[in-house]
Amino acid sequence: MTETPVTSEMRAARLRAGLKRRYAREGRFRLYGLLAIGVAVGFLLLLLGRIIEQGHTAFYTHTVTVPVYMDPARVDRAYPQGTNFELLVAEQQLARMGVADDAQGTKAAAMRSLFSSELKFAAAARIQGNPNLVGQTVPIAAPVSDDADLYFKHEISRATPADQRRLSDEQISWLDRMKASGLVATHFNSGLFTKGDSTEPELAGVLGAVVGSALMLVVTALIAIPLGVGAALYLEEFAPRGRITDLIEVNINNLAAVPSIIYGLLGLALFINWMHLPRASPLVGGLVLALMALPTIIIATRSSLKAVPPSIREAALAMGASKTQTVFQHTLPLAMPGVMTGAIISMAHALGETAPLLLIGMVSFIPGIPHSLGEPTGALPSLVYIWENASERAFHERTAAAILVLLAFMIVMNAAAIFLRRRFERRW
Repeated sequence: MTETPVTSEMRAARLRAGLKRRYAREGRFRLYGLLAIGVAVGFLLLLLGRIIEQGHTAFYTHTVTVPVYMDPARVDRAYPQGTNFELLVAEQQLARMGVADDAQGTKAAAMRSLFSSELKFAAAARIQGNPNLVGQTVPIAAPVSDDADLYFKHEISRATPADQRRLSDEQISWLDRMKASGLVATHFNSGLFTKGDSTEPELAGVLGAVVGSALMLVVTALIAIPLGVGAALYLEEFAPRGRITDLIEVNINNLAAVPSIIYGLLGLALFINWMHLPRASPLVGGLVLALMALPTIIIATRSSLKAVPPSIREAALAMGASKTQTVFQHTLPLAMPGVMTGAIISMAHALGETAPLLLIGMVSFIPGIPHSLGEPTGALPSLVYIWENASERAFHERTAAAILVLLAFMIVMNAAAIFLRRRFERRW
């Protein structure tokens, strides 16, 4: 059989068909890439949307202002803290609503549960500041209880069966009457940012955890950044090449991949059990996070030093500069944008770690705000863990709010890293 001769038109047709298939593959690849990015962005928006939906209600709260007659027979001028203001307010509020209490005081107890315990401290502070208020009617403002706050936020509904909610129909009616009479006000929840942790959700805030996280980051930065940059400078610029240097480099890369909980176990054994440093303190937390951040800082710094053109070093040496002068006056300043970026990103990573903090004791209830590195404190990640495991439903909205605060800090730190890199970066 004779073969059909291949003409130029056939070759051109085959070439066009091949180009068409190649362009089709490239188009599908771009489509797959866009699809992957779309899926990732969709999941991110879903996550953020769910957190915002659950946590936005924590940024506003409700306060009740009730007139209280400071009965001289029940209010102690000398020691107002010993007065049962909660019962006094509950009984007077029931009387204003025309509700008679029973012999067991059941209705008074139900009314008391609608007010936060902050009410008694606010009333005692007013009397302590001005004892002449005894015998007068004084308006006292205080947050409502967590259940009442959830009702005003429509998280608790009257339509829910009574055995499935913590507020009775009568308590809901009392809340409606107080709101209709203008006693209840809605305002921004400044206490979320100005108070520490509390066993009562309506009084809980993130300030203690924010201060604790800030103190830990200070300790981490003071230890990890100088040590990390110094180690990277020695390994990249001064260390002789050999098996020992290669072994150190391999172990640094391996340490960067070690799970964070291992660093928590190391901190528990080394800093608490052996060195007897204060448990759950910012000092111990900062030391543990510094160990965890060191490999990342070393790797980022070495990469930045490698990016500096060798001609910079050669020119400095040719002008008579020593090796040390070349490194610290020429190489390191040019690599500083990458060094700062790596340091800030490692700090942001350390800010969001939870497992090592739980192992060194930052899982306990700590209501105060730390004032030194040796005091027990909490941190934002551990506070999220504690609140999410709390039984009160109102803590769940504050958990989402704490996550938003943590995300805001991390976004600011990453934005600072991007700004510094673009501001000082040089193109070679």
